[in-house]
Amino acid sequence: MIIIHVMNTLPRLVDQAVAARLRVMPAVVLTGARQTGKSTLVGQLDAGGRRYRTLDDFDVRQAARRDPMALVGGADPLTIDEVQREPRLLSAVKRAIDLDRRPGRFLLTGSANLLLMRQVNESLAGRASYLTLWPMTRREQQGLATAGRWGDLLATPDHAWRDLLATGDHREEDWQALAQRGGFPTPALELDAPTDRTIWFEGYVRTWLERDLQDLASIGALPDFRRLMQATALRLGQLLNQTELGRDVGLPQPTVHRWLNLLETSHLLVRLPAYAVNRTKRLIKSPRVFWADTGVALHLARSAPGGAHLENIVLHDLLAWRDAQLERVEVTYWRTAAGEEVDFVIEAGASLIPVEVKATAQPRLGDCAHLRTFRQEYGTHARAGLLLHAGRHTEWLAPDVLAVPWWRVV
Repeated sequence: MIIIHVMNTLPRLVDQAVAARLRVMPAVVLTGARQTGKSTLVGQLDAGGRRYRTLDDFDVRQAARRDPMALVGGADPLTIDEVQREPRLLSAVKRAIDLDRRPGRFLLTGSANLLLMRQVNESLAGRASYLTLWPMTRREQQGLATAGRWGDLLATPDHAWRDLLATGDHREEDWQALAQRGGFPTPALELDAPTDRTIWFEGYVRTWLERDLQDLASIGALPDFRRLMQATALRLGQLLNQTELGRDVGLPQPTVHRWLNLLETSHLLVRLPAYAVNRTKRLIKSPRVFWADTGVALHLARSAPGGAHLENIVLHDLLAWRDAQLERVEVTYWRTAAGEEVDFVIEAGASLIPVEVKATAQPRLGDCAHLRTFRQEYGTHARAGLLLHAGRHTEWLAPDVLAVPWWRVV
């Protein structure tokens, strides 16, 4: 068992990204789900002389409503935690920045994606840089401030991937155990017993439903909302059909649509778009639905880990890596009308890396079929395919598909 003070000193993937942006931009906005470690991260930065205010404090929240300019004024850099609890404060931050555009003046954190909140009418465009703090990646839990080896793969010729992935500090791990503990620091690092984690996840879901959700929207039918969360968790990795989902839980489609938006705004739900050469079509095709944390998803579904949860582990790692990059990378999935599908497509510039995930210890040539179809479809833009599996062997199953244990990459 890892003791509590260790958690507080573990480096995070976005540490350097936050520091780099504070050197350039007047404001940095760091958002992520509750309990991902935002307060711990900004607390380490505040040790360097930043003032700290949290809108979880009732008196601070009242001050933000009465005289927001007084709260954000002053020459010293300021951190405001849980800023989504008083969205109008962003207008005061904007005015303060327009009077003094020194870099690093404001570090704002929130448990909701401010850009998706209806109540937010000030985006701080041109004044702020936005970052997301995801639940801890597997390598962050090991004390490494990294995600998987996605950047190394992009920078390495395909034929050298096998040798690349044979190097490094790889620790074989049971993916089912990782799925059950998830990436929130407390259950991932401090709680070993499944019953203890169950207690924590139950408290987390109830607190979010009864308090945090009410900051975003007035929801009276909390049992209905929880049923929708459970039904969505049971459809992990599937195409999202809101009409069908609503029929199963007895809710109209517009309500399902609105409530799923709230889950996404809270950084709990992930809708993975489909890959298409025409980016407009990506908005039209049905997304696949995942959760930001597999531990929460399993708790809601009351089920054992399955192959979709291994996919979710890989996706979480990809998203955490993507959102810490300066150069924008897209992560999507690919599916044809005939039902051929590739779990994930990494799009970096003109390069495409198709990734398939199989919860088997013995991948076979047939598992490569859709990866090879994708490569034929996109020609020179498509790099070699990656088949991540639950076994131990790394081998070229086909000339253009490398089968590799998931833990050597993630």
